[in-house]
This record gives sequence, C-alpha cells and structure tokens, in this order.
Amino acid sequence: MFNIAHIHPMMVHFPIALLMVGYLADLLFLFIKKEKCLSKLGLYLLVLGTLAALMAFLSGSVFTNHPTSGSIFPVFENHELFALLTIISAVVTLTVRLYAVITKKDETSLKWVVFALYTLTACFISITGFLGGYMVYNFMLGI
Repeated sequence: MFNIAHIHPMMVHFPIALLMVGYLADLLFLFIKKEKCLSKLGLYLLVLGTLAALMAFLSGSVFTNHPTSGSIFPVFENHELFALLTIISAVVTLTVRLYAVITKKDETSLKWVVFALYTLTACFISITGFLGGYMVYNFMLGI
C-alpha cells in the first residue's frame, strides 16, 4: 500500500546519483581535457541534481514524520542541516558555474573555484545520504 511518507525515500536517490555522477564527470574532465563532453555532462547533471535536491528536501519537510526526542533526534537534526547545506552549496555551485560558462571564463582559474564548490556539494550530499540511511537502518525510521 502506498503511503505519502514514501515520497521522500523514493526521491532522495536522484540528487545523490545526479550530483555524484556529475562531480565524477567534472573530475574526469580535469584529467582528460580534450573530452569537452565530460564538462557539459557535469553541468547538466549539476542542474538536474540541484533541482532534484530541492524536491527531495521539500518532500522530506512536508511528507515525513519528524522525530522530536530520543536518540534519533540529533541524527535527524544533522540530516536536515546537511540537506540544507547541500542545497545551498549546489545552488551556489550552479550559479558560479553558469556565470563562468556564460562569460566564457570556464577555462580560467574560475574552474577550480567551481570544482572546489562541487567537491563541497558532493561531500554534503554524501553526509546527508549517510545520515538518512543511518536513521532508516538503525532507528527503523519510515519502516
């Protein structure tokens, strides 16, 4: 039977996959410079991953039960914090990346700023996903 609380767990896999594969594409592009398609792939996946992260965050905020006490509470608070940090860093990364592409500065030292921001976003989404999985498997949240 479908439960509205299942929407968040169904959506969270998209931003994780999109942002992490996009990050890996950008990482590969740094080493294989002649493959421009990797850079474009990284940008497109960053756009889709940022949108998916926003949708996952909203679905978690609206459709899931929020623990208010117990040993799960600090884990939940950290999960929410890193989800918010993921969205902020993804939006900032996307904004700087689009600026670099539009102004044709994506082959300057600005690419390293974008890569650093993308690295931060990848770290944040990894921590968010880990904490979400920790709540599901260790506290049976949502099961």
